[in-house]
Amino acid sequence: MAQIFPAYANTVARAAILGAAALGCLGLGLLIALPATSHVTRQDIIVEQPVQFSHEHHAGGLGIDCRYCHTSVEQSRFAGIPPTHTCMTCHSQLWTNAEILAPVRHSLAEGVPLRWQRVHVLPDYVYFDHSVHVTNGVGCSSCHGAINRMPQVRQVAPLTMGWCLNCHRDPTPNLRPESEIFNMDWEPPPDQAERGPKLLEHYGIRSAHLTDCSRCHR
Repeated sequence: MAQIFPAYANTVARAAILGAAALGCLGLGLLIALPATSHVTRQDIIVEQPVQFSHEHHAGGLGIDCRYCHTSVEQSRFAGIPPTHTCMTCHSQLWTNAEILAPVRHSLAEGVPLRWQRVHVLPDYVYFDHSVHVTNGVGCSSCHGAINRMPQVRQVAPLTMGWCLNCHRDPTPNLRPESEIFNMDWEPPPDQAERGPKLLEHYGIRSAHLTDCSRCHR
């Protein structure tokens, strides 16, 4: 009886099986790795804004406190975006004809707010409260990075669930005194291992419940 398949058919079948397995592993690896890429986390992505606002110049060079523009950061979930008249308290006197500030002047004249684009975007199912963090020892730079050295704000932290949980499991390495909350250049001191637990007690943080699901999902 004539042979139905050629001699190399077994080799082709083995190669096909191995190739399918390799593609499956590659696909699984991509699915695992994808959430950590900037395509998903948005890390280091520059978002186009209606005005080229430089935090490096305002917060770093001029030393303007975060709360001058983000007025609700200590009382609200949201840090707040400054209205146009906040910008014009200075720019009605300084750089009054600068072309880069034309959208600000138009916004004030027409009574239409500037449409700032969010840089740090959390899913709708995540509850985050700025006031809870900044009034309990977590400084702005712990999440936002060195804003005072950014010509354009970008997201430096992944803001993933795992990243948040690392801090919630043990917040002591990131806790700082009230006087340093808005200090963008703050670094943990050499004795932070001793200071952290004391600050945890000082702020009355119940670390045993920081990883409860309801903390972030309500």
